[in-house]
Amino acid sequence: MAIRIKRVYEPPAPADGFRVLVDRLWPRGLTKEAAKLDLWLKEIAPSHELRKWFHQAPGRWEEFKTRYRAELKTPAQAGALATLRQIAQERRTLTLLFGAREEVENHAAVLHDLLKSRR
Repeated sequence: MAIRIKRVYEPPAPADGFRVLVDRLWPRGLTKEAAKLDLWLKEIAPSHELRKWFHQAPGRWEEFKTRYRAELKTPAQAGALATLRQIAQERRTLTLLFGAREEVENHAAVLHDLLKSRR
């Protein structure tokens, strides 16, 4: 089983396996047909408040990860995380799609690390 992350704006590829958009907001300028999603799991995304806080100032990555992991323990997000874990166990490849320009320090990276550490 492989778990990958990828910008949703990159072209879909057969190697992506099961494609899950993990953003709360739909990516600008992208049609649903072009996205080629298997699932849009917006409940797993950081809250609007956390996302806004994170983007207001640079250097908040470590604190963001801590706060986001805490949010993932709330009932709504815990259920969504359980869904992702189930998909990861059932599929050969799971690709977490995100729209952020930042390709390293984003919530999909946090999800990736959580899913990989609890396999």
